[in-house]
Amino acid sequence: MRPTTKRIGVTPRSAKARKPQSFKLRLYVAGQTPRSLRAFANLKVLCDEHLQGRYQIEVIDLLEHPEMARGDQIVALPMLVIKLPQAVRKIIGDLSNTDRALVGLALQELG
Repeated sequence: MRPTTKRIGVTPRSAKARKPQSFKLRLYVAGQTPRSLRAFANLKVLCDEHLQGRYQIEVIDLLEHPEMARGDQIVALPMLVIKLPQAVRKIIGDLSNTDRALVGLALQELG
């Protein structure tokens, strides 16, 4: 019979343990400009490739709802706000830099 050891208080550090189950994403835009449309298209591709149904995207047009900028402290557009269980992350721009966007989504390590 093999001896078994049990590590108390230790959580496995697998990739799955670090990723939240569902991503709540808010994309702030100003109208349907080419840059805003490109940001949404890039975000959709990133989510479809890396999150496979584990995400919710909310697009907020600040031309229609300017009061929404205050809550998430929006300083530039387009801006993606990612609500994670222990933090809020923000990415400014059209999300065309895939590596930077994946780091922002906590799906890839810096490197």
